[in-house]
Amino acid sequence: MSEELLFYDCNVSIGRPPNGVYRVCPSADELLKEMDWAGIDRALVRHDLMSSQSPVVGNQALSDAIASQPRLAGSWAILPPQTKELPQGDAFFEAMRDASIKALWAFPEEHRYMLRRIVFGNFLDELAERRVPLFLCRRPSASSNLDRYRLIYDLLEECPDLTVVAVGFGPWGDDRFFRPLVEAYPRFYYDISRYELDCGLRDYVSAYGAERLLYGSNFPMNSMGGPRMMVTCSEIGDDARAQIAGGNLARLLEEVQL
Repeated sequence: MSEELLFYDCNVSIGRPPNGVYRVCPSADELLKEMDWAGIDRALVRHDLMSSQSPVVGNQALSDAIASQPRLAGSWAILPPQTKELPQGDAFFEAMRDASIKALWAFPEEHRYMLRRIVFGNFLDELAERRVPLFLCRRPSASSNLDRYRLIYDLLEECPDLTVVAVGFGPWGDDRFFRPLVEAYPRFYYDISRYELDCGLRDYVSAYGAERLLYGSNFPMNSMGGPRMMVTCSEIGDDARAQIAGGNLARLLEEVQL
């Protein structure tokens, strides 16, 4: 394994989730200590309040929490434009740029909306054109994997150029769900936080390459070390290891145009 391997976690939350937490990190300083302990260089971070309460509160809480922390990149959550709770149109992307936000999350079940073109309209086209990644999370208290994948299939059928990242799906491998998406949509990505399948990473990389896999931990619901060990110990080449560990996420965020 190369000594230059850098880990960039795409799936990290700060705040105080109500239950099922591996380790609470309510502040950026505490999160950075956890990252140092686990050997993680950088992280794309969201705030628990973005999903458990509202993006109106959580987006600002995230920006405040990670201000002046160069190792932490920020992400916000979206809401339907019809209720006008968040800035609209170009004003939203300008706010993202001013706050150095490079990715978005959608929590349609928690916030009671349909993630469809009839709801978000041209906003989804703007996301695709600007190469802003939209993250979709499989939450244990939410619907089944089948329902969550149906949401992704429907969304990409309507918006095939959208950059979509599925995180926290699994465990034991969801290859029958996500491999067709990899084959059909070149902007679909998948994090490995719950890809708990014997030799699964090796087999996937052998079939498809490593360009669409992202290291993610689903912290604080899970530890950072498990998926990190998967990357370091799987029987894949050094180039693939470096891409999954952090290269792919760094490339995705560099592509964002705000």
